[in-house]
Amino acid sequence: MKQEVTTSSGTYAVGGTDFDLYLAAPQAAETDLPAVFVAHAWDGLNAPVEEIARRVAGLGYVAVAVDVYGSGVRGDPVGDNSSLIAPFLEDRSVLRERLLTGLGAIADLDGVDSTRLGAIGYCFGGMCVLELARAVPDNLKGVVSFHGLLSADGGSETKPIRASVLIEHGWDDPLAPSAEFLAFADEMDRRGADWQAHVHGGAMHAFTFQRANMPEKGIVYHGKADRRSWAAMAAFFEEVL
Repeated sequence: MKQEVTTSSGTYAVGGTDFDLYLAAPQAAETDLPAVFVAHAWDGLNAPVEEIARRVAGLGYVAVAVDVYGSGVRGDPVGDNSSLIAPFLEDRSVLRERLLTGLGAIADLDGVDSTRLGAIGYCFGGMCVLELARAVPDNLKGVVSFHGLLSADGGSETKPIRASVLIEHGWDDPLAPSAEFLAFADEMDRRGADWQAHVHGGAMHAFTFQRANMPEKGIVYHGKADRRSWAAMAAFFEEVL
């Protein structure tokens, strides 16, 4: 049963710079709850990401949408935001610092069971949650990437990944082609991850975004993949959290 939720906003800081948080939580929870880090796509922490956080909270988790661009920095929801993500593609260490600090901020929130943390992300956010898993924080139990970027930074890390990993992938996604998907699978096996992937035939990039309709760029909404991937995420977190 979907639960009623309350929402609030806050910030966390990295190196003297403030970053935004948007929190959604079930009303009147009597015990500390598992929390889910919600990583935004390349357009930043905006209204659609906040809606995702509310939907996750409706499943019974504290959901926190975490900004990695800087307080108030937002991209164009239907435009090209390459300039915003480029620094993080070039230097994953900067991204990881912000992600890990954001995860720590979530763990410190009242009402959160800091031993049970998960993460989900879409597109660029999918890459973000995979970077969290690759960083191997102690309290991260599982991550879900929706049509995320799958490439690793150099691919030389060997430390075992402890968080369970679920990939929701569109087979026709031009931003994560089959060779990249197979390289990702090899990385997960090499690092001993508990991982699984649902590959949605006929689905392109951004298949969960209802306004996505740019087939010439391989960016199209796919209703079945959207519904199935959400149900898979819910079942995954029931298991790992």
